[in-house]
Amino acid sequence: MLIIAGYTEVDPTHRDALVSAFHDLLSRCRSAPGCLDCAITADPIDPGRVNILERWDTPENLEARRAIADAPDPGIPIKNNHVMKYTVTDERDPFA
Repeated sequence: MLIIAGYTEVDPTHRDALVSAFHDLLSRCRSAPGCLDCAITADPIDPGRVNILERWDTPENLEARRAIADAPDPGIPIKNNHVMKYTVTDERDPFA
């Protein structure tokens, strides 16, 4: 499994517009083969932060989706981008 997670920082006046610009992409991503989860959300505490999460079953499915993703360009300047890709070797209930 692969996890892409982190956050992007933008001017707080543009945060909601950035999140909205990705609604269609998220809808298409969630229905893609191998997508286990996908979210781009406004942070509830930091008004300039956008949280990003993707989970994929295989690198091949992730790359196939990225090749045709057609991500929007909302024209919003990104201040900082702290998003990383992680390879997961184990999965278990965190509360067990």
